[in-house]
Amino acid sequence: MRRFSINLKMIDVSIIIISYNTKDLTVQCIKSILEDTSGLSKEIIVIDNGSVDGSVETIRNYRVKLIENKENLGFAKANNQGIKVAKGKYILLLNSDTKIKKGAVMKLIDFANINADAGVVGCRLINPDSTPQASVFRLPTIFRAIQQYWFGNKNLLDKYTPDVDHPVEVESLVMAAFLITPIALKKVGVLDERYFMYFEDLDYCRRVRHLGLKMYYLPAAEIVHHHGASGEKTGKSSEAWKRLIPSSKIYHGTLKHNLFNFILWSGQKWKNLLNLHN
Repeated sequence: MRRFSINLKMIDVSIIIISYNTKDLTVQCIKSILEDTSGLSKEIIVIDNGSVDGSVETIRNYRVKLIENKENLGFAKANNQGIKVAKGKYILLLNSDTKIKKGAVMKLIDFANINADAGVVGCRLINPDSTPQASVFRLPTIFRAIQQYWFGNKNLLDKYTPDVDHPVEVESLVMAAFLITPIALKKVGVLDERYFMYFEDLDYCRRVRHLGLKMYYLPAAEIVHHHGASGEKTGKSSEAWKRLIPSSKIYHGTLKHNLFNFILWSGQKWKNLLNLHN
């Protein structure tokens, strides 16, 4: 009986990119991955969410696995399409408006390999002019909302950049460059597809924490991020609010969402009143 040898060697990392009318930036992102000569086996999976700027035709010219959606299915659902066909040990969710710096992906994976409790590892995001960009969240809580909006303790709910030169544990990471470890994928699973846009990163990190895994920020791994390029393509700011409110209700629950809104509204009113009397 003839025997066939099967190569069961797993790819090191599947890099998943969601494309939505960001043709030039997406191509730049793909090129930065292909030009990285780090000794990783990798695949690039691009999910196009119904772009009308010629993205699909251009992306076909590159060595990627392309999934074409006829409409915008949202960030979470599109990423899950990529995760479901990925062959990599690690999953790197990467925004289309990013450019990886040499060795960044290798550094993320090397760190994850020696930290068994890592669920997600994030990098140091930088602006195109090399200035730091906020890369980390604190999980939003009612207590923190009261502290920030009623008592003036600033930045408790804002994205920030840890002022460190070494890896640190954080509560949540921006999903612009988001390495999911095998144990997190096994225990937590994929993204929650109820989120069309916004809160996906907070939700995933919260679920990771609940299962006893950790989020780490790795400043040695740097990725350039043209912040908001894809989001700008989704429409006007009023449309963004229409996406934000349902996502907030899913994340917090309707009662807590309404309480957050009241704290924010009343805090702003109180601040304006104080300013009138100063």
